[in-house]
Amino acid sequence: MNPLHDDIKKLIIETLNLEGLTPADIETDAPLFNDGLGLDSIDALELGLALKNRYGIVLSAENQDTRKHFASVSALADFVASQQQSAA
Repeated sequence: MNPLHDDIKKLIIETLNLEGLTPADIETDAPLFNDGLGLDSIDALELGLALKNRYGIVLSAENQDTRKHFASVSALADFVASQQQSAA
């Protein structure tokens, strides 16, 4: 397992108070919205703020790529890793 994937799954569970879920319950490549985990736009805002606080990254609502970054845990992890590399 990828430690960043696990950390993001834990962040999703903690931030959105998804009681009863464990990181193992969240599929890494499953959609976070609609048919997947079932998150909504409010969840996206909360998760974006949590990502900013934990990883120091900034997501822009105007950026067309933001939707792609929130597609799955895997996509979020790739985005976080790329932002951390460019900041180093």
